[in-house]
Amino acid sequence: MTAEIRKLLTVVEETRTEMGRPVDPPVRRAAAIAVIRNPFAGRYQEDLAELVAVGEELGALLTERAVAALGIPGSSVQSYGKAAAVGEDGELEHAAAILHPKLGAPVRAALGGGAALIPSSKKRGGPGVPLDIPLGHKDAAFVRSHFDGMEVRVTDAPRRDEIVVAVAVAAGGRPLPRIGGLTTAEIVGKDGLR
Repeated sequence: MTAEIRKLLTVVEETRTEMGRPVDPPVRRAAAIAVIRNPFAGRYQEDLAELVAVGEELGALLTERAVAALGIPGSSVQSYGKAAAVGEDGELEHAAAILHPKLGAPVRAALGGGAALIPSSKKRGGPGVPLDIPLGHKDAAFVRSHFDGMEVRVTDAPRRDEIVVAVAVAAGGRPLPRIGGLTTAEIVGKDGLR
């Protein structure tokens, strides 16, 4: 692996009740997080291919860890998302280089597919900055019950010369969804929208 990883974390969240009502089955989400050294911290770099390659590596590693934490096959994951936070000496384009060109293919490979775009967010911040990882259905972006998110943070990252990268997966949508829209039973899964 080309990434210099300082720390790996995995967070699992399980919601069993909402507003006094049981959530059955419980909604389960997992995020796998890597804290890596930013090779371009403190300087402008035109060619970001090194970070693009890191994104591909982390896409595989983090997705495998997140799916394993849920204890289900990758094909049973319904939602996914990704996020990154660069430290003070980085720039947003460093996060974009990790998240966008090549991270998605290994995520989809670990899940056995995924026609929809992987929702993402990126930001700059210091140690403990929260990452809001947007979640959406992996095969159909218009499934409103799966418009969701997961907040994670690493108390000591990112440092000035680091990047925090996260991939989140979920075994279902929000607890007790009831705002209508396309249902999971109606997914066609060809265009990534419906």
